[in-house]
Amino acid sequence: MASSSLGRRLVACLLNVSEARRKDLVETVAKAALYNTEGVRREGTTVLNIFNDYDYNRSVITIVSSIDSIREAILCACEKACGLIDMQTHTGVHPCMGAVDLIPIYPLGEEVRAEDCTKEALAVAQGLTERVQGTSAFLFGWADFPLQRGLAHRRKEMGWFKKMPDLRAIRADVGPEPQKRFGLTGVGASPYVMNCNVTIDTQDVSLGRSIAKAIRESTPGGLPGVQVLALPHEGAVEIACNVESVKGNPPDHLTAGEPWPSFSIGGESYCHAPASLITARVAELAGRQGVSMKGTALVGFTPHDCRGLAEYALSQGIAEFWKEQRRIRM
Repeated sequence: MASSSLGRRLVACLLNVSEARRKDLVETVAKAALYNTEGVRREGTTVLNIFNDYDYNRSVITIVSSIDSIREAILCACEKACGLIDMQTHTGVHPCMGAVDLIPIYPLGEEVRAEDCTKEALAVAQGLTERVQGTSAFLFGWADFPLQRGLAHRRKEMGWFKKMPDLRAIRADVGPEPQKRFGLTGVGASPYVMNCNVTIDTQDVSLGRSIAKAIRESTPGGLPGVQVLALPHEGAVEIACNVESVKGNPPDHLTAGEPWPSFSIGGESYCHAPASLITARVAELAGRQGVSMKGTALVGFTPHDCRGLAEYALSQGIAEFWKEQRRIRM
C-alpha cells in the first residue's frame, strides 16, 4: 500500500482491557475512543481492530490517530472501561493487574518523534488518574525517564506475572496506591510491539514454558525482541509473544527466509522478528517433543500494515474499521 501525507503524524495505541467475554462492552469502550458523549465522531481517529480472547478474558483495541488527537481518544476509552470493568470480579488465565491493563503508544509516521509519544504517554497517565479517581499507573519504555525500563522489566517489578499480586505492596508511578476495583495500569511509549501467538497441540504447559524460555530474547540463542509466556488456551498451549522492535539490523544468522520488517523513528532504523520466524522456531522445538502446531495468530498488525490500514480507513472516513476489514482486501 502506498504511503501518504495522511500517515506522517499517525500513532497507534494497542489498548489492552481486562474483558473479552462481554463483547458488547468492549465495543462500547472502542466507540468511546471514536465519539464524544453527544455521539459526534472524533475526526482523524479510527479503531482498526478488536481482538477478543475468551480464555484470557482480555481484549486488545487498536486505536490509530494523529499524535495531536490520540490523548483524548485514549482517555475517553479508558474512562469508559473503568466504569464498566471491575477487577474484583475478573477471571481469566492471562496475567493482568488493571481494568485497563496496558496503554502503549507507538509512532507510525515519519513526523512523530519518541519525545512526542513520551509526552502523550505521561499526559495519559496523569489524565487517567485525574479523570477516574482511584486509578493508578506505572510507566515503561520512553515514558519511564531516565531509566527507560522495558515493559517486561516493569511488569516483573510490579508483580504482574504473579497469580495474586499484592496491590498494597506496589508503589505506583502516578496516582494513589492501587485499588482493587481498578487495579494498576501500565502506560508507556516505545517502538512498535507486535503480538504473535503460536498454539501447539498439547495440554502440557511445562513443555510450553520450555519452548517459551528457548525463544525468549534473554536466553542465549533466543530471538531478539521476543518476550514470551506459555499459557493454557482452548484445550492447548499458546506461546504468547510480545515482539518488540529492536534498533539496527537483524543478526545475520537470522535473516534467511522472510525479511525482517523495518522502519525508522527520528532517523534511527528499527526492525522486528517476522511471525514466520517465530512460528518456525516454535514448530521446530515442539516437533522435537512429538508435538504439532495448531496455528499462529497476530493480535493486531505489523507496523507497516497498521499504518497502511489506518491511512486507508481515515481517507475513507471509516471510524469503526474493525467491522469493515474482513470484506476489504488490501
